[in-house]
Amino acid sequence: MLIEVVKSKIHRVRVTQADLNYIGSITIDEDLMDASNLIEGEKVQIVNINNGERFETYVIKGDRKSGTICLNGPAARRVAMNDIIIIIGYGYMDFEEAKSFKPSLVFPNEETNLID
Repeated sequence: MLIEVVKSKIHRVRVTQADLNYIGSITIDEDLMDASNLIEGEKVQIVNINNGERFETYVIKGDRKSGTICLNGPAARRVAMNDIIIIIGYGYMDFEEAKSFKPSLVFPNEETNLID
């Protein structure tokens, strides 16, 4: 049996941009992507701490060391600049494998969105 589990998580990052006129997605600093084991094009869930919104989109690679967290397209309406969000990636795996699996969890600096 396969089950869906948390594979990746960027916990409490600040939204730096919201671009309504861009084709939908979330742009994430590439360093944060690497640390959390997310890849470009991967589907993620966004949880907005400020307003309780939960929605799905996909990842676009942002510039390294930029701290960029930009919601694009329709997702831009679900956030405001400086909102704090959680980005979660999920994966399917065998039930027994999931018992010992350790997700990639990242806790960046909320002011800079960089890994200390």
